Amino acid sequence: LKMAAAEPAAAPGGGSVPVLFCFSVFARPSSVPHGAGYELLIQKFLSLYGDQIDMHRKFVVQLFAEEWSQYIDLPKGFLVNERCKVRLVPLQIQITTLGNLTPSSTVFFCCDMQERFRPAIKYFGDIISVGQRLLQGARLLGIPVIVTEQYPKGLGSTVQEIDLTGAKLVLPKTKFSMVLPEVEAALAEIPGVRSIVLFGVETHVCIQQTALELIGRGLEVHIVADATSSRSMMDRMFALERLARTGILVTTSEAILLQLVADKEHPKFKEIQNLIKASAPESGLLSKV
Repeated sequence: LKMAAAEPAAAPGGGSVPVLFCFSVFARPSSVPHGAGYELLIQKFLSLYGDQIDMHRKFVVQLFAEEWSQYIDLPKGFLVNERCKVRLVPLQIQITTLGNLTPSSTVFFCCDMQERFRPAIKYFGDIISVGQRLLQGARLLGIPVIVTEQYPKGLGSTVQEIDLTGAKLVLPKTKFSMVLPEVEAALAEIPGVRSIVLFGVETHVCIQQTALELIGRGLEVHIVADATSSRSMMDRMFALERLARTGILVTTSEAILLQLVADKEHPKFKEIQNLIKASAPESGLLSKV
């Protein structure tokens, strides 16, 4: 392989280099400027195959290496200096998600915890109680909070017990998923966001659809099982099971809060400890469906 370090810098007007661009069953010859790197290769793939590429997927670019007679992951710093063959590969293999959480890369999503749901949602009082803990923890740790309300004109505002002081965004919606243009814009303003902690109602509708959209955008999603519910326990439990199989992390409020402080010496540990001194209510999670 001819790497950038082994080659002199490309002179202006250095011409173009023929490259075979492969994607799925397709292979199209084209060319790129001499010295083109990863970004230009990606742009070329998009210009050739944009209508076939799902931009919500993760991909890896690979280079055909003659010495191995097979494709290898594109070497770091690679520049096109001679005729070559590259391919774009969607990552279909299951990649283990470790689920590490740090306050600086985490955002909390509080979904539709509204007054009109109070009599209908199973264990709603417990869910409200756990939601309060999570939002108090977010304020202590400086974690941004995004809140939505499903058709508040008809379903009411967020319940009074939930303190939204300091929330980055409180937004009405009619779409079930929380992933609205305003939410995407708010996330784009927060540098380095990697993890979303998601809770609220209903598990099998707004929570599920939000989680699937978020992981489709490459974010890691943690669903707080003891802070989300549905009108039906059957819908709730099957949704949690489905989401866990999709690679979404189904966890508990105490696990989330302690993972975010990570160390007894954390300056906010005592305050977080006070939040979880009494164990969170079971909210029906240990009952038979």
